[in-house]
Amino acid sequence: MKRIIILLTLLAALGADTMAQSRSKRTLNVLFIGNSYTARHNLVQVVKAMAEAGNPGLTFNPTSVIYGGRTLADHWRFGTQHIANQPAATRAEISTTVAALEKAAKDPKDRYAKGARAKQKKLLTEFETNRSKWDLIILQSYRDDLKGDESSYMQYAPKYAELAKAQGARVILYVTTPTTQNEKPLTSAPDKAPILEKSRSVAKLADSIGAAAAPMALVAHRCQTQRPDFTLRFINDAHLNKTLAYLTACTLYAAIFDKSPEGLPIDSITDIRFFEDDKTKDRDGQPITQKFSEKDCADLQRIAWEGYQEFQKLRRK
Repeated sequence: MKRIIILLTLLAALGADTMAQSRSKRTLNVLFIGNSYTARHNLVQVVKAMAEAGNPGLTFNPTSVIYGGRTLADHWRFGTQHIANQPAATRAEISTTVAALEKAAKDPKDRYAKGARAKQKKLLTEFETNRSKWDLIILQSYRDDLKGDESSYMQYAPKYAELAKAQGARVILYVTTPTTQNEKPLTSAPDKAPILEKSRSVAKLADSIGAAAAPMALVAHRCQTQRPDFTLRFINDAHLNKTLAYLTACTLYAAIFDKSPEGLPIDSITDIRFFEDDKTKDRDGQPITQKFSEKDCADLQRIAWEGYQEFQKLRRK
């Protein structure tokens, strides 16, 4: 009898352990919608690495829809809303978009229409098989958030959020800051007033659609204040540099999981565009991969979390 009791106890313990492991294993299906501010530095893969490192048992399964220099309004014209709404999009809706893109593709100046048309046709061919839901949809801004509440971003983010809500997905507002990036070390931080004005509009938007946010204007300003020795854009390329890309990934992590990225082991960034024909150098002629020191990693992770928390306080005002 004693042996039976011991055996049953062991089996119960094993069962409980198996159930705990099963609960800890989960998958997040994540859709990134943006332009080169999402594509550069393999940002999606950096966020994936951080997400899985900080959440054992998690499989972060990302998909991205990228159109260089385009905004959410452009994405809507290109049919990205059907990808965001793939569980419920209809053949008729997608076909209507394909027809519109057929006409647009005849205009040589509409350089993404052909690629968008191909994506929509692919949706039609996979219509019956690819109907899975998203868990998370990340909406990148780009100069379409500079006019406050009247900005195009403020008009289109709710449209995507409605599609996300219908399938139980969360929304993250990835708010870029191309107008405040510094290419040289600073002696003083930029004026914070316009940054706060923009951030308040984003906070209002986030509250209205129940979204989280990666508020890169606030985070970048905090970085420029605390680490003015850092530069946040390339000299020979208007894009965010590897430092701001790392800071962005940390902030996205904070927004996705509502917890600090401090202590994450990810310590390097590799760009996807290189200097002339040298794939070992970035656009400024520096190594294509930047490995941050332990101190720089710690500072960037902390700054990202502090900037995220500052934005959260704006939401409560």
